[in-house]
Amino acid sequence: MGERVHRSVMNIKVGMLFYVLSIFLAFFSRKIFLDCLGSEFIGLTGMLMNIMSFLSVAELGIGTSIVYFLYKPLQEDNHEKINEIMSMLAYLYRCIGFFIGVCGLIISMFFPWWFANLTTGLPLVYFAFYSFLGTTIAGYIFNYKQLLVGANQKQYLVNAYFQTIGILQSITQILLAYYYRNLYLWVIVGLVFTIIGIIVFNYRIRQLYPWQNIDLKQGRKNLKNYPEVLIKTRQIFVQKIKDFILYRSDELLVGAFVSVVQVAYYGNYTIITSKLNFLVNILSDGMAAGVGNLVAEGYRQNTMKVFWELTAIRFLIAGVVVFGLLLFTQPFIVFWVGRGYMLSDFIVYLLVFNIFIYLSRGVVEMYISACGLFSDVWAAWTELFLNISITLCLAPSLGIVGILLGKIISVFFIAVFWKPYFLFTRGLKESVLTYWKGMLPYYAIFGFFSVIILVFRHYANSYSGESILYLFASGAVCYVAVMALYIIVMYCTTKGTKYFMVRIPSLIRKKA
Repeated sequence: MGERVHRSVMNIKVGMLFYVLSIFLAFFSRKIFLDCLGSEFIGLTGMLMNIMSFLSVAELGIGTSIVYFLYKPLQEDNHEKINEIMSMLAYLYRCIGFFIGVCGLIISMFFPWWFANLTTGLPLVYFAFYSFLGTTIAGYIFNYKQLLVGANQKQYLVNAYFQTIGILQSITQILLAYYYRNLYLWVIVGLVFTIIGIIVFNYRIRQLYPWQNIDLKQGRKNLKNYPEVLIKTRQIFVQKIKDFILYRSDELLVGAFVSVVQVAYYGNYTIITSKLNFLVNILSDGMAAGVGNLVAEGYRQNTMKVFWELTAIRFLIAGVVVFGLLLFTQPFIVFWVGRGYMLSDFIVYLLVFNIFIYLSRGVVEMYISACGLFSDVWAAWTELFLNISITLCLAPSLGIVGILLGKIISVFFIAVFWKPYFLFTRGLKESVLTYWKGMLPYYAIFGFFSVIILVFRHYANSYSGESILYLFASGAVCYVAVMALYIIVMYCTTKGTKYFMVRIPSLIRKKA
């Protein structure tokens, strides 16, 4: 228990350090890239990276499935079993890399039709895409061992190496973009730093796990010994497609239904939300392996206590994120890139509500993965069908609003009602009424304080005129006051928050 908590804290500490560094660079670099490279190029790279994300759906969920099977041998320190599983993963990921390469080449044949009107020209489109394709394939072939590190609760090592490389890459791209404004050079830098990251990370892995022996031929044979991997992979595959369309296809959809330039405008908002989501993922990644080990131990009372503690943490984070976004997103956009890049308030509200759904469902999803519950394939198909149908109906006329409504409507009922029922009845063997008795206070408190924020924002906008400074100052006062009251009310009304507050002193001592 102590070691599990210690590693979770270490994961979060390292993740937070790099989060602070990367978030500053992300906003600074975005401004430089828009000014020096142009909104069309930034929109183009956003679309190409989304294409690569779509191709990565070919991973099928193999990584998630493999990690589930690593928890027990890692707990038992069974090197032979770990080598068997990792050899199988290495073989499967090489097959995936080859498949992605072939699919990428086929998709690139359609670029003359898709990007015919870009002023940057098709040669740059192809050069950028094939560079992104190469780095993606290399990641599957050489970086698959990061799954072992994460399952072993040492995600901080993955973050330390890849985030450091990412920061150095961003700094180099900023300097070259400012002084040379060369689009090809920007792409080359990304390719070079990817290669450096692969070499450094794999050298460290060999030091960390000297006993590891990867045998591709044996990995292929091991597939027969682990039929559950393929079963769970088929179940997770649909989830992966659904998650891509719901959470990672924004730029592609905006480019298809609105314009490539609007991709850059929308990207200014999503870079804010993605960085906040990344902050939440630091916590999730840091704790996911610990939850997997906790569930594997089978202590029901401790499992439920941690569930409510993590729920409280999620809703405290949701308050920090959502209240901040409602108050500061539009003033920050004006301050950061200029009033000309603003989108409507309604789009901001939809973005924020979508983020709240993502945040509030996180603990349930974490426990579902820890329990290995991936059999509700129908739920993913339902979300997928609703999202595509609603988007096709609304996006042509409503644009970005229609795309966001497609996401929200398709996810809401499955995430809020079905997933908790599935987890509690199939995984935790508890009545779903237990879940709702615990969750209703969280939803009620959060909704009440969200209304307060919206009312304040309405009156603040009425009195501020064009003063961004006034909005920031008044928003900061409101934000601090509301968050203080929010935490107090959460503490007084929910057991999970009490559990977390009691644990804080011991966490501080461990950090010290």
